[in-house]
Amino acid sequence: PGRRRVRSPLTGLRVLDLGTRIAAPFCAGLLGEMGAEVIKVEQPGGGDFMRGIGPFVPAADDPHGQPSHSLFWAVEGRGRKSVTIDLRREAGQALFRRLAASADVVVENFRPGTLERWHIAPADLDPRLVMVRISAYGQDGPLAGRPGLDRTGIAHGGLLHLTGHPDGPPVRVGVTITDYLAGTFCAHAALAALYARDARRLGEGAVIDASLYGAALRVLEWTLPAYDLLGTVRQRQGNRLDNSAPLDNYASADGRFVCIVGAGDANFGRLCAAMDRAELTADPRFSSLAARAAHGHELNELVAGWAAGLPAPEIEPRCVSPAVPVATAYSAADFFADPHVAARGDLVEVDDPVAGPMRQQAPYPRFVGQPPVAPAGAPRLGEHTDDVLRDLLGLEERHLRRLREDGVL
Repeated sequence: PGRRRVRSPLTGLRVLDLGTRIAAPFCAGLLGEMGAEVIKVEQPGGGDFMRGIGPFVPAADDPHGQPSHSLFWAVEGRGRKSVTIDLRREAGQALFRRLAASADVVVENFRPGTLERWHIAPADLDPRLVMVRISAYGQDGPLAGRPGLDRTGIAHGGLLHLTGHPDGPPVRVGVTITDYLAGTFCAHAALAALYARDARRLGEGAVIDASLYGAALRVLEWTLPAYDLLGTVRQRQGNRLDNSAPLDNYASADGRFVCIVGAGDANFGRLCAAMDRAELTADPRFSSLAARAAHGHELNELVAGWAAGLPAPEIEPRCVSPAVPVATAYSAADFFADPHVAARGDLVEVDDPVAGPMRQQAPYPRFVGQPPVAPAGAPRLGEHTDDVLRDLLGLEERHLRRLREDGVL
């Protein structure tokens, strides 16, 4: 109340999304959720690979039909227009070059060299464009030509080595994390390049070269300098840490897992109060952060025993009362029932053109004074082809019809 409503900061910006799967489309989608117009260019006939990945639901107008609409696509394809152009054909490449002349940003994640073969690489396009190029290993270097996906990104980027329990194999993160990280980093870089181009009036765009493995590498914390200076090879530690205790995802009596962070002096004292074990603060084994780390197994087992006797809905308020950081590991069902999520507007209803209204995660982050706005639903394949080519390139109906008959659209 009382705050000025914020205008979408990227209104008037046009982004061409040439990507498939997740990384490049996610980058474009983030820009779209900040106000940019996003036009997705897809291959006629099949379109983005994500359209074919489940889980699937039937179309809203045929609820008893065969489930064929991807919910993965419904989330990752939202907030953009779909145009089909065969970029493998000369006529399609010419159309794309004309489209690019009207755009500010182009985002792609083909294997390096692909756009060069199609004559739509940065050297073939307007130098004012900001070109975001995401690939598994980057645009140059001895591994540049290798294929790769998120799993190779977390492996080559060092994250897979650190994920899991010490006595078990490496475990992937629950989502395709390097794709999302790379997309996020690239949206940030694209905005910096646009600022340099427009606010500083340099007149030229930039080419952004991002690898999937590089996104994982960037978030490895102290892993590399510890090896460089100490010769330490960081290993998997599971949910506990060698240098902090108590800290774990503790099993509760109702089969949930509750994350409790009580390692610091203040938090440890508060946790002891929450457990009605104030005497633990006077125990020499737990008198300092270093002492607690040295006796971490004993201390974590004490907390685990306490948590095992209580249901998660009782553990949380006991910890919250003295200000201990705590959170129950949420499932999808928990989000839909959580009053804080509802109050924050973290879920929005998206009107999908195939499946109908569905609740999805809201755009993130938000601008104060501007509540999250539901993006447009993920488009049908080629849904906006005629409108975009007619409005932006001035193509007439006969020209569109001929291009479609020739298989270019």
